[in-house]
Amino acid sequence: MRFMTTSDKPENAAGTAETAETAEVTGIAAQDWAQAAADPQYRAAVVDLLGALAYGELAAFERLAEDAKLAPTLIDKAELAKMAAAEFHHFERLRDRLKEIGEEPTRAMEPFVDALDGFHKQTAPSDWLEGLVKAYVGDSIASDFYREVAAHLDADTRGLVLAVLDDTGHAEFAVEKVRAAIDEDPRVGGRLALWARRLMGEALSQSQRVVADRDALSTMLVGGVADGFDLAEVGRMFSRITEAHTKRMAALGLAA
Repeated sequence: MRFMTTSDKPENAAGTAETAETAEVTGIAAQDWAQAAADPQYRAAVVDLLGALAYGELAAFERLAEDAKLAPTLIDKAELAKMAAAEFHHFERLRDRLKEIGEEPTRAMEPFVDALDGFHKQTAPSDWLEGLVKAYVGDSIASDFYREVAAHLDADTRGLVLAVLDDTGHAEFAVEKVRAAIDEDPRVGGRLALWARRLMGEALSQSQRVVADRDALSTMLVGGVADGFDLAEVGRMFSRITEAHTKRMAALGLAA
């Protein structure tokens, strides 16, 4: 979970992946950071967003490094190590951006530590395959959420958010390995499907809880900051995220 992390924006998530990039550019989305940040509430919302993303990327780096220990082959171990390095680079970009806008990165991340650590503790994978499914399914829900939000950010922040959501290669890797495991033993599919459904519930629950606890973020989502989401749009957003999840499950060969 990048807030939750690890993205995938292939055809399986087209509905959400394209949202931020194809939405009509108006209001805040047509401004740069210098213009948009004049609104202190918008600035606070962006600091929260970058803080959540930064800690999510740092947690993703740590988790991928741990998952590499479960890898069955040296090739798999090396692949995960490469992905972990990419996640850490994303963290560095977010950390550096927070410094650039005069914010202390640790302070920006701290409000999200307990929730993210709690999510990862509650969804600790028991084996290699569960770890792959968690990164692909669980983290991608967060990536979809952030892409939706990105459509309503200023141009500078939007560009950074979309850049750090770039797929590190985990999506294709996870699909290949999970489908191969199911082909070898179809019984694996039932267990992983149950696991993925649990991840979906935990990820949505945790993300909604974090947003509710952060006034600036929640105000942005329900339309209190410039041209943010309205309540009806929030519902449609979560519907799109759920639809993308169903498509990812199909890509893995699992029932949603």
